Amino acid sequence: MKRLINTMLLLLAMTLTTEAQDNDYAEITFKEISYNFGTIKESKGPVTHKFEFTNTGNKPLILTNVTASCGCTRPEYPTKPIKPGKKGTIKVTFSPIGRAGAFKKTVKVKTNGREPRSVLQIQGTIIPAKREKK
Repeated sequence: MKRLINTMLLLLAMTLTTEAQDNDYAEITFKEISYNFGTIKESKGPVTHKFEFTNTGNKPLILTNVTASCGCTRPEYPTKPIKPGKKGTIKVTFSPIGRAGAFKKTVKVKTNGREPRSVLQIQGTIIPAKREKK
């Protein structure tokens, strides 16, 4: 009888520990996941937007990798853990030089969060610079 009670207590403790671990996670929540620059002029050079996020989980959030879909887009992101409830930003800079017309670019965000992957998007239309005739 004592062995049965000890076994039942052990199983209960293991179940509660597993359940508690399932509730421990980091989670990235963005204020917005897309941004439209509208119409921009190639001659004005690069444009930048900051995507704000909050760690809405209860463990520190780590951004493990942030990559752009092309070389014309450069993301900058925090490399230190973001504490629960704290905010951070991912700065995305787009260079319109040598491009004209509509564009749509993505930035992939990988974290240690419950949902480990997120995708941000920037878009707009580029007015080409006037070229001098030779």
